[in-house]
Amino acid sequence: MKKKQTSVFENGLIWFGAAVSIAEILTGTYFAELGFYKGLLAIITGHIIGCVMLFLAGLIGAKVRKSSMETAKMSFGNYGGLLFSILNIIQLLGWTAIMIYDGGLAANGIWNIGSFVWCLIIGILIILWILIGLKNLGKINTVAMACLFVLTIVLGFFIFRSTPNGNIANEGMSFGAAVELSVAMPLSWLPLISDYTKDAQKPVLTTAVSALTYGIVSCFMYVIGMGAAIFTQEYDISQIIIKSGLGISGLLIIVFSTVTTTFLDAHSAGVSSESITKKIKGKWIAIAVVIIGTIGAIFLPLHDITDFLYFIGSVFAPMIAIQIADFFILQKESSEKSFDLTNLIIWLIGFIIYRLLMKVDIILGSTLPDMIITILICIVVNKIKRRIKNA
Repeated sequence: MKKKQTSVFENGLIWFGAAVSIAEILTGTYFAELGFYKGLLAIITGHIIGCVMLFLAGLIGAKVRKSSMETAKMSFGNYGGLLFSILNIIQLLGWTAIMIYDGGLAANGIWNIGSFVWCLIIGILIILWILIGLKNLGKINTVAMACLFVLTIVLGFFIFRSTPNGNIANEGMSFGAAVELSVAMPLSWLPLISDYTKDAQKPVLTTAVSALTYGIVSCFMYVIGMGAAIFTQEYDISQIIIKSGLGISGLLIIVFSTVTTTFLDAHSAGVSSESITKKIKGKWIAIAVVIIGTIGAIFLPLHDITDFLYFIGSVFAPMIAIQIADFFILQKESSEKSFDLTNLIIWLIGFIIYRLLMKVDIILGSTLPDMIITILICIVVNKIKRRIKNA
């Protein structure tokens, strides 16, 4: 049975929903330390770097019609690629718990019925989204995205019409660290994007629109968080929404933005599981991830995600760097090996380099130099291998 192909508009909606999230607003509050204009420059710089990588990752899957973790097998071997499937499921489980935790806490700040109750409500809604299915959401997703768009515009208007309440720019965070924190969010979607672009009617255009839509809306979410911290001196998203006078409408922003974003995480966890085994249907893995994530959101303290974001960067930046080198530069055929040991060793080197670069204050962050170094290592090693083979 031929799979239904997704339109440019449908993919644009998916990535709009991915960007409208409480986690992005909360991350944006960290940039207030730089002041508005310097913080804005760091947000835009980081997103340009991250979204270019997001586009290239999505384009690989769109061109070969494979999910993200299936494309990983092309570079790392059939069993080597499983390492990244497992790591991806772990990070998606982490994201699911974090998103539900943030959403439950923020919703409870507006209507105090217990954050654990809101976690349960959000978890149930995500499971409902999964059961409806990506292809059948259609008009529901369109209406939800339109409402979220209007409400976030209203929220942004409230924040930026406020009179600045003091100056909190104190250079507590370096510009390079801020850029890296900006890169980290689009980077976290690298191991997911091909799950949605693989069925695109127009591969290049759809991938470009997906990355561009995510980048623009994500920047806006970061700026809302930064603006709230600078102009209203608030870091609590529920208090920002209460002061904006949005009330129940603000509650809907929190709940549905959490649902639409976390749905993608859970859905992709299911898709990644299918690259490990075909015996279990991905939909049921996705539901299991939501259940476990909801339990984690209720019982675990998940308020600081910066270390989690940097871990994602250290794992997936060198992974996609190798895939970019293999697919676009070296134009290698898919690896038929069980393990591509060469690329796995290069990935490990890239992982270590990323962790070392984190200790150095680089103006463009750690991701870009790590990926450039990893790509160069990949090209040099493969050219040496070819010469040895042809000698």
